[in-house]
Amino acid sequence: MDSGLSDVKFLKNGNGNGALVTMIEGGEGLFRVVAQDPESKARCGVLNLPHGPVETPVFMPVGTHGTVKAMIHEELEEIGFSLILGNTYHLYLRPGIQVLQHFKGLHSFTGWRGNILTDSGGFQVFSLTPFRKITKEGVRFRSHIDGSSHFLTPELVVEVQRVFGSDVLMPLDVCTPFGITYKEAWEAVELTTEWAARSKKAWEGTMEKSRGFLFGIVQGNFFPDLREKSAEEILQLDLPGVAIGGLSVGEPFETFLELLSHTVRFLPREKPRYLMGIGTPEFILEAVDQGIDMFDCVFPTRIARNGTAFTRTGRIALKREAFIYSEEPLEPSCACKVCQRYSRGYLRHLFKVGEIAGPVLLTYHNLYYLNQLVKEIRSAIRAGRYPTFKKEFLSRWASPLYNNQLF
Repeated sequence: MDSGLSDVKFLKNGNGNGALVTMIEGGEGLFRVVAQDPESKARCGVLNLPHGPVETPVFMPVGTHGTVKAMIHEELEEIGFSLILGNTYHLYLRPGIQVLQHFKGLHSFTGWRGNILTDSGGFQVFSLTPFRKITKEGVRFRSHIDGSSHFLTPELVVEVQRVFGSDVLMPLDVCTPFGITYKEAWEAVELTTEWAARSKKAWEGTMEKSRGFLFGIVQGNFFPDLREKSAEEILQLDLPGVAIGGLSVGEPFETFLELLSHTVRFLPREKPRYLMGIGTPEFILEAVDQGIDMFDCVFPTRIARNGTAFTRTGRIALKREAFIYSEEPLEPSCACKVCQRYSRGYLRHLFKVGEIAGPVLLTYHNLYYLNQLVKEIRSAIRAGRYPTFKKEFLSRWASPLYNNQLF
């Protein structure tokens, strides 16, 4: 396929050892690759979205209900985020389509000036099993709020996201858990492909009313041939971008790595690649190594609300007694306003007495930390030293996933 890229420049990497990093200029449309690491699949790019360009690799904070928990928009902008994620299922239930039609979309309703990617509700199909029934036509479910009955179809999900004014739309899909049978996984792939085709038709029918881009989602559970089948079928639809779903759903880390690497083999270079549902340094670094451009997860904000913070050497649980007298910041090398002002001892105190400031401050730090990490990743790729950066980072990062030095 023609990527539309031109004017390739080759530069020596930051170590001056002669390895070449590919710097690419030009190219129109949604996405362009601007730098390619010489020793891995890692790459830097730019997403040209309706509410401004977004540099990749990029981590997207999750704003399920139109807000990132414990954050205000000004703080997200202050950190440097220009793309956040909202959830179609939850926003469809509350505040509802009529409210968002009145406010002329999510941007106007929430006051967020950047870009918004909205999930389809497919993950809720996976996670809210007691409340739903999947049919060929769509998903019938009972609201977890009031028990009311609803029926989501691929067409309705696209229309709902059009009303939202989403910059990136995700189609309804079937996300499956680890450990299901081959037959169940095959049926989920068939339905995901059929729904994606219906979503495309609905999206093309609303293009005059919406500027958002529809991505396809590759499923296939943990069966390599089904991953290949799903990728081929989704790519035949020629949607603007492609996502990988159904990974990081409870499988062993080695299995995650194996299936991610296998799936990426079938994805075209010129389309943005989105790995759904990852948000820890070790997963992010592995995803970038495989050429992933976008990722999201509730994990960084969820653990912050429970008193856990990211540091250069791993996660720390601030509620532990060991931090009572600690005068250290969360992370001595961190430039965020939390680390510049508050000690571990004080932050622990906030959690122990139930002050809301504790979750607020830790959420800010964790999101700042991840945004800084992806900025350093982009710098390492442009310098042609991403594998070295990854190895150095993981050598300090205390994680049981790396006890066997998988890096």
